[in-house]
Amino acid sequence: MNLRDLQYIIAVAETHHFGKAAERCFVSQPTLSGQIKKLEQDLAITIFERTNRSVEITPIGEAILVHARQIMEQADAIRQLALAHQDPLAGPLRIGAIPTLSPYLMPLILMPLKTEHPQLRLVLSEEMTDILLTRLRNHEIDAALLATPVEEHDLEAMPLFDEPFWLAHPRKHPFYNQDEITQADLENTELLLLSEGHCLAKQAMEVCHLKDRKVQGEMADLRAASLETLLQLVGAGFGSTLVPALAIRGSWAIGSGIITRKLELPDAFRQVSLVFRHSYPRRQALEAFAQVVREHLPNTVTPL
Repeated sequence: MNLRDLQYIIAVAETHHFGKAAERCFVSQPTLSGQIKKLEQDLAITIFERTNRSVEITPIGEAILVHARQIMEQADAIRQLALAHQDPLAGPLRIGAIPTLSPYLMPLILMPLKTEHPQLRLVLSEEMTDILLTRLRNHEIDAALLATPVEEHDLEAMPLFDEPFWLAHPRKHPFYNQDEITQADLENTELLLLSEGHCLAKQAMEVCHLKDRKVQGEMADLRAASLETLLQLVGAGFGSTLVPALAIRGSWAIGSGIITRKLELPDAFRQVSLVFRHSYPRRQALEAFAQVVREHLPNTVTPL
C-alpha cells in the first residue's frame, strides 16, 4: 500500500466513477482500476461495489476512506512544511473565493501580488461558501475568502475588511427622489435576491434586519444565479437590490441605468475574512496575501 493507492481510493469515492477518478489522478482507467483491485486482494476485502451503472463504496471502504484522507492530509502537511522551510513565499498558494467577491476583488490585487511577491503563484478557484469549506477541509485549497462567520474548531479566520452594502435601484424608482433611504423604506420595498446557496442573499436580509420578512409578491420567484444577472434585472426595471461595495466598481455600472447609493445604516456591511486550517504551515504566505489585499482596497470598504 502506498500514497498513490490512497489517492485512487479517495478519487473513486468522491466521483463514484473509475473513469473520472482516473482523469483526476492523471492515469489510465485500467491502471487505477487494477491497482485498487490489487489492494482489495491484498487486504482480502471489497472497498468498492461495482455494477454496470454505478460504483458505491462499501461499509469497510467508508472506514478505510476516513483513514486514507487523514494520511493524505498528513502527507500534504509534510510537503507544505518542506516548502515553508525552503521559502514560505515561494510556490503555489491555492485560494478559493465566493462568486460575489472574486470578480471584483481579484482585479485589484493580482498585479500588486505578482509585483510584490513574484515567487508566490496564486491558484484561484471560485465556488460558493459550503463547497469552499469542504475543499478547505479536504486540503484541496489552502485558504478561502469568505463573507460569513466560521466557527469550526479546525479553522481560523483572518479578518481583511468590512464591506458596506449599497442600494441599487432603477432610475425610474420612488427612491430616486429621496435624499435618504431609511430602515422603514427597505422594509416596505421588494428586494431582488440571489438564488439559494448564495450567502449574499441571507447577508443582505440580515444586515438590514429584514430576515423575518417573508419573501412574497411579484418578486418572490424572481431570483438570479449570479450578481451580474441580478443587476441586469435591476437595470431592466424589475426592482431594487443590495450590492456589496466592491461590486459597484464593476463594468455593469456604466450606462446601466442603475442608481447606487450607500446605505447609512450601522450594521449594513459584511466582513470578509481569509479562512484557513489551523494546521496550515505557510502562515507567512497567507499574511503576505492578506497584506496585499488590505493595501489595495478602494475607499468604499474599511480595511481591518
